[in-house]
Amino acid sequence: MSMVICSSEKGQQLNTFTRKQKDGKTYIYVDFTFNNKRVRKSLDLVDTIKNRKLVKNKILPELQHKLNSGMFIENKDKIPTLNEFKVESFAMHKGTRRQSTQDDYRISYDKHIAPHFGEMKLDKIKPSHIAKWQYLLLETLSPSRIRNIRVVLTGILKDALIDEIIDKNPVSLISVPKIEKTKITPFSQEEIFKILDNAQGQNRNFFALGFFTGMRSGEMIGLKWSDVDFTHAEINISRGIRMGRISATKTIGSTRTIDIIGSLIPFLLEQKKLTGDCEYVFVNNKKEHIYDIKRIRDTHWKKTLKKAELRYRTIYQTRHTFATVMLENGEDILWVSNMLGHVDATMTLAKYAKYVKRENKIRASFLENSLAKNDTIMALFENKVA
Repeated sequence: MSMVICSSEKGQQLNTFTRKQKDGKTYIYVDFTFNNKRVRKSLDLVDTIKNRKLVKNKILPELQHKLNSGMFIENKDKIPTLNEFKVESFAMHKGTRRQSTQDDYRISYDKHIAPHFGEMKLDKIKPSHIAKWQYLLLETLSPSRIRNIRVVLTGILKDALIDEIIDKNPVSLISVPKIEKTKITPFSQEEIFKILDNAQGQNRNFFALGFFTGMRSGEMIGLKWSDVDFTHAEINISRGIRMGRISATKTIGSTRTIDIIGSLIPFLLEQKKLTGDCEYVFVNNKKEHIYDIKRIRDTHWKKTLKKAELRYRTIYQTRHTFATVMLENGEDILWVSNMLGHVDATMTLAKYAKYVKRENKIRASFLENSLAKNDTIMALFENKVA
């Protein structure tokens, strides 16, 4: 159903209407006349109360102003290529994105998007092109990785849509690849010590930190000696390192203070002997912080697992292992949740509920004791049994 939102000074009406698209979602469209031609275009916004307000209060008034001032231009000869518009799109978000995010987006664009669409004009990129491209990527990349790459392309084309260079975002018409739930495949206690026995020096201490704290890999790489408080047996976590870039922790809840359990102390003291004169706890040959977890994962971690005769699992499983081992042995879930940097115990339970230790006891036995004192109820039970 169409709805008149506003009219231009020349009496031209700007209408909106909704239309269901192939992805099953209903999107908001705008309808108006320009140079005696009817223009109907998707705003690439799902029909929600929030988006309706955005259209009414911001998008349509801006479009109305462009129509009245002669700023609205539809010149198909001047439509840029994706490579050309990508520069403008990245510049638009420079002040609102983290530099590390910008860098990740640029890498994804250069490696996976530009070779396929870079020289195409924006209005020539069709949903069928997106579908074929996505299928091609699935041959070598995981669905999760493809989703991240899609975000980059979607963002650029959404900026083009807002600038009225294109009428719709073709990426939004193609379903995202389904992601299989990440499997938690923790190591057993026996396997933990088998790994530590087969590792040496800094690598052994690094693995021990993961197994005995549940810290994320980037947090461990970003750990400084000033964060380690041996007096109070605590570690302050406030930063992480990924691809050489130092940033704040993943979420607000990730900035936290965790305990140094007794099993970890010997490994930290050993590491203190190795890098105590450095700023960072774990360093490279130049005594600088490690660039990225890949430097450890693709070399020392894989070699250690092979030497220990254990099947390969990602180094992130050290985090899952900490959580599962602690919960299986009855540790307080609130403490485990804080160690992991989860917002609350609900998130911890959502991931690790099946590992929570359950005592072999009769539940709600106090009710049975009360029922035993009630002759009427007990008679019902006796008749049921009979």
